[in-house]
Amino acid sequence: MSTAPSLSLVSPSRPEQPRPEQPRPEPLWREVVGARLRHLRRRGGLTLAETARRAGISPQYLSEVERGRKDPSSEVLAAISGALGADLVDVTHLASLDLRRQHSSLAVAPPGEIRLSA
Repeated sequence: MSTAPSLSLVSPSRPEQPRPEQPRPEPLWREVVGARLRHLRRRGGLTLAETARRAGISPQYLSEVERGRKDPSSEVLAAISGALGADLVDVTHLASLDLRRQHSSLAVAPPGEIRLSA
């Protein structure tokens, strides 16, 4: 009768090595735009169903857009923006600012951009 060697699940004692910090992944555009749309909808006191009806899309699709699960076309983004009483250019501009705030490496002015201080 042979016996299998026992395996220890505990690793030998050794000092913990600090793990190198993983860079935070850049936020996805669809997530940032979706969050901005949700913020505008809630600020306006609108429901998903009402906003979706105004935009001509399903509430399920609007929910997925707001959660950053879907990457809508520019036509759909314009329809949702319009349903919220906003212009597409304003929504995308605000989303761009949100993106800069969320990602530290984007907080610095891009090359060629001039910032004036007060």
